Amino acid sequence: MRGITKHLIFTILSCLISVYSFSQQPQAKTKLIVGVIVDQMRAEYLYRFQDKFSDDGFKRLMNDGFVCRNTHYNYIPTKTAPGHASVYTGTTPKYHGIIANEWYDRTIKQEINNVDDLSTQTIGGEGSNGQRSPRKMLSTTITDELQLSNDGKSKVISISLKDRGAILPGGHMSDGSYWYDAETGNFITSTYYKQELPAWVEKFNKQRHVKSLLKSGWHTLLPIGSYTESTSDEQAYEKVFHHKNNAAFPYEFRKLSDEDQFNLFQETPFGNTIVAMLAHAALEHEKLGKGDETDFLAISFSSTDKVGHAFGPNSIEIEDTYLRLDQDIASLLHKLDAHMGKGNYTFFLTADHAASDVPQYLINNKVPAGYYSTKNIVTKVNARLGALFKIDGLVENMSNGQLFLDMDKIEANQLNYNDVLEESKRELYSVEGVFQVLLRNDLEKLEYTFDEKGMVQRGFHLKRSGDIVVLFNPSWTEDRKYGTEHGSGFSYDTHVPLLWFGNNIPKGVSTQKYSITDIAPTISMLLGIKFPNACTGMPIGELLKE
Repeated sequence: MRGITKHLIFTILSCLISVYSFSQQPQAKTKLIVGVIVDQMRAEYLYRFQDKFSDDGFKRLMNDGFVCRNTHYNYIPTKTAPGHASVYTGTTPKYHGIIANEWYDRTIKQEINNVDDLSTQTIGGEGSNGQRSPRKMLSTTITDELQLSNDGKSKVISISLKDRGAILPGGHMSDGSYWYDAETGNFITSTYYKQELPAWVEKFNKQRHVKSLLKSGWHTLLPIGSYTESTSDEQAYEKVFHHKNNAAFPYEFRKLSDEDQFNLFQETPFGNTIVAMLAHAALEHEKLGKGDETDFLAISFSSTDKVGHAFGPNSIEIEDTYLRLDQDIASLLHKLDAHMGKGNYTFFLTADHAASDVPQYLINNKVPAGYYSTKNIVTKVNARLGALFKIDGLVENMSNGQLFLDMDKIEANQLNYNDVLEESKRELYSVEGVFQVLLRNDLEKLEYTFDEKGMVQRGFHLKRSGDIVVLFNPSWTEDRKYGTEHGSGFSYDTHVPLLWFGNNIPKGVSTQKYSITDIAPTISMLLGIKFPNACTGMPIGELLKE
């Protein structure tokens, strides 16, 4: 009996050791990474709309993946281009150089686009919308590092409605980056990448999906009375499309010209659907994940941002857009399951920034909020400087909350730069809504770590940023007739979702605070490759525990 007991104990222990040893074996490196950025998605949307989501989209990611509930942007300004760049470089505008969607270039005295590149030509269209490249981004991306790790044997494809949403995630070495041309309704690219569109993209364009998706109009997915998480349908601060006389469902497009349809298409949830459809085609025709090395598919859904800017985050339009995006996510996951097999790909989803409530909505509800005018601020500061220094137009530009001084005039008139800065600062503090003014001199010399000063410094590029940074009170945005805005360092703009799912991803939930710059080094650790070359983020340890 004693011998049987010993034998039984030995057998059980052997089994336990075998199971433990097996559990400690690292899973095979994933053959496909899918990165999804949902433009302007607030973290709270996951929970606000949760009861109406299907089981196969956002809920599947949340229930079967790892949820980082407290992920934030750690710099100012929270805009689309720097957001995409920061996710994929693992650093902030201070290093990657993408300080905004557009910024003022002192040398040519005009604003430039973050991905404009006149040395390139449009492929797939006749206009200039394809004259783009990632050359203004100064650091590598995780997609670059993936290709550098194996001498370009990995394949990287990136897709978005917005040019920057495709170009920046794809990195400098992308095998194909495709974005939407609102002049033609087609997806295009640039000679930076290719001399002609692949046959599968040409075929996709010829199918004229924009017109077919708009054919039935935009009606609410569910009965409109069930959209209880949103305000009533028509609000004074919502955009009225030019072919309508109100901002209310339903939206019909059949009688519009092609030009109008191609433009308005971006401000409907079907803009997300067409991106998902192109992603399906890319998986199949590029054979992503089917080679010896890991491939990467980067997708950015931009219509969520367009709808948010038009109607605001409390609108029925934004709720319906997310319910439909949930279906697009479910369809994408189903396609990935069929293409790779369940559990054989790694998927993450986040946002490039969040968004403020519409200030007028808050004002209507007795919550402090407001609007400021860039034009009025420049006029006011120039008036003071003109009175003091007897020179007009010393402020030559204000954009992205930053003032640029005319250095030619300052030098020609032998003015003291510091005096001009200080007098500008004094006048700015008299502007309603301003709560903080930071000067270039301080941002260059001092090292800030915490609060808004540290966020400004992490978003400040010495060669590209302005002379004075102006920060406004919570829920103050630049004056606009409708919809919402973003760009601040407050939590309503910084707090975004971060979901991980698939191969090598444990199930779990974390409320620990993470920065958006932590995504790229986490992927590096999952793949066993170098961090992007200017990476300042830290790998998410909870996700990587064996």
